[in-house]
Amino acid sequence: MLSAVADIRVERDGDLLRVTLARPDRHNAFDAALIGELAEAFVDVGRARAVVLAGEGKSLSAGADVDWMRASADLSHEENVADANALRRMLEAIDGCAAPVVARVQGYALGGGAGLVAAADIAVAARDAVFAFSEVKLGIIPAVISPFALAKIGPSAARRYFLTGERFDAETALRIGLVHEVADDLDAAVDRVLGELLSVGPHAVRWAKRLIRERPDGPETARWIAERRASDEGQEGLRAFLEKRPASWRRD
Repeated sequence: MLSAVADIRVERDGDLLRVTLARPDRHNAFDAALIGELAEAFVDVGRARAVVLAGEGKSLSAGADVDWMRASADLSHEENVADANALRRMLEAIDGCAAPVVARVQGYALGGGAGLVAAADIAVAARDAVFAFSEVKLGIIPAVISPFALAKIGPSAARRYFLTGERFDAETALRIGLVHEVADDLDAAVDRVLGELLSVGPHAVRWAKRLIRERPDGPETARWIAERRASDEGQEGLRAFLEKRPASWRRD
């Protein structure tokens, strides 16, 4: 099932949800419309077991659209805050998506595009992908994307790449933790990750994502695992393991 809006495509493919930025002529650069549509796509992903975030054409996203940036020069302080909050809500929707989000990265992932990569749970990049936290080159700062980027690359890498705004390659992105894999065959690598995600308990993976984001304390972790062990899914997983058979949720 495919639904199309002006700037993104949302396609349900069985247990997968594919969200594709669809402004290839502008390297999928952000404007207010795209930000709003992308945020809405991640608010409720239904029963999807994984979400693929991709960009049509040569790039995932080259960051902010030039015309949108030009228009921002005439905004009041309050309007600029509202604009920034819209971007924040979009990134929070991706980061907080109940299902795991896999970013498929090719071409440019600059500025806010690098923020998309940082907000995803798993990022797989083409070998020729190019990244930058380029805001300082424009006299601004990567403020809104910083919580997500810092969680991935840490302050040491940020001290270089936030401050210089320089572009870096996929191998560097891998080394600093912005992406998890660099692939010669990007689609095959993404499909491999999706296959792994479709092999795990559909509820367990959502709880595992909560575990990472919420970081419960010791007693709470004991309650969480006890609940999962007693759940139908936990019981099925244990039985499948003991009986040496695939669990009921596996597609293979």
